[in-house]
Amino acid sequence: MTTLIRGGHIITASDDYIGDILIEGEVVKQIGTNLDVLADKVIDASGKLVIPGSIDPHTHMELPFGGTYSSDDFKTGTIAAAHGGTTTIVDFAVQGKGQTLQEGLDTWHAKANGKCAIDYGFHLICTDFGDDDAPLLHKIMDEEGVSSFKLFMAYPGVFLMDDATIYRVMKAAGPKGGITMIHAENGIVINEIIKETLAEGNTAPRYHALSRPPAAEAEGVHRAIAMSELAKAPVYIVHVSCSEALDEIKAARDKGLPVYGETCTQYLTLDVSCYDEEGFDGFAGAKYVMTPPIRSSSNHQPLWNGLKNGSLELVSTDHCPFFLKGQKELGRGDFTKIPNGGPGVEPRLAVVYDGAMKHGFSLNKWVELTSTAAAKRFGMYPRKGTIAIGSDADIVVFDPEKPVTWGTEREHMNTDYSLFEGMQTKGDVETVLLRGKVIIEDGQYLGTPGEGQFLKRGATAS
Repeated sequence: MTTLIRGGHIITASDDYIGDILIEGEVVKQIGTNLDVLADKVIDASGKLVIPGSIDPHTHMELPFGGTYSSDDFKTGTIAAAHGGTTTIVDFAVQGKGQTLQEGLDTWHAKANGKCAIDYGFHLICTDFGDDDAPLLHKIMDEEGVSSFKLFMAYPGVFLMDDATIYRVMKAAGPKGGITMIHAENGIVINEIIKETLAEGNTAPRYHALSRPPAAEAEGVHRAIAMSELAKAPVYIVHVSCSEALDEIKAARDKGLPVYGETCTQYLTLDVSCYDEEGFDGFAGAKYVMTPPIRSSSNHQPLWNGLKNGSLELVSTDHCPFFLKGQKELGRGDFTKIPNGGPGVEPRLAVVYDGAMKHGFSLNKWVELTSTAAAKRFGMYPRKGTIAIGSDADIVVFDPEKPVTWGTEREHMNTDYSLFEGMQTKGDVETVLLRGKVIIEDGQYLGTPGEGQFLKRGATAS
């Protein structure tokens, strides 16, 4: 099967030109101008942007949390991702209490196998790591192609790891080309604030945000960076939500330390007033309960600046949806029982495009933030994250002028609300190819669940 994408405005993280792309089978075969070739399928991309498939390196499909499961499984979640121009996700496998690292990974392979509409990889969340576990971690890196490991400073009694264990994982992963990912909040102190908040009778969703102040996130980031420096290993801070945390990352990078960070679409666009949204008998604010919480709008510009100057290197989603009705409402009367997370894997590419253009970013930077940086950071480049001869033909044809109004009527994620309900942006996905096959065209899913491949990833970028 050959496909010719003709006359598009081709954008990668480094290139910007008008041209044609010939795809043969699953990979890019030829790039040029006015290619004189016969193809089984021709896509006219005149006036459109042609970019590498988007990569979301932070999703949680079918994650057990708060007595329930995130509502997108690997089928529904990856179909929604495809609609939004995302052709690769990296989800989080979880080592359950009492499991080995390998057993946790095997559980997630079973969840995803035969369901994914796009390609996928795994990070591995570690909940236990003893003095003798380094060889198993190295085996997983070598044989499974899992080179990134997530640890939590939050959620005592569930995910939280003590500092000594975090240091051990960093020491084990770093020299082998692995990277430790940190959910950085001072969970111990936050738990004390939560107890005080509940004792005062404050139980509404807005108190989720008030009980997790920016200082708690910044302290966690500071401590993670210190441990990374002691371990002489890189660290990646997930879902940075506030300027205080960003300042810690910037200071470390100014010192030349291997410290990296991401932010998420919601932290760039929403603000704390969302917790006071009316409706659902005063409980509509539960839609936005996620960790870290949505912050004040004063954080938007610093986060965009951090993306522009490289203090933050990409935008992910932390996609972890729940239904407001029947799931989020488990926390009526006690905000600590609201399942944490929200839907975001589908709108990301277009919402970031709109914001990036409004903040003066180049098209190249937009592609870097939504595809190339993740491919490099997590060992998938140049197979993923670019348009080049020999690379996987994961390609999005994007209409830069088409207006979009976001909401549940448009979106395909398996939940009953949208984080961005009513938001208007400019720029939309038109066609999506996964390894040379058209899987989205004019808003229709044409693929087959299960055709997504598991990606064995290499070492992280230095």
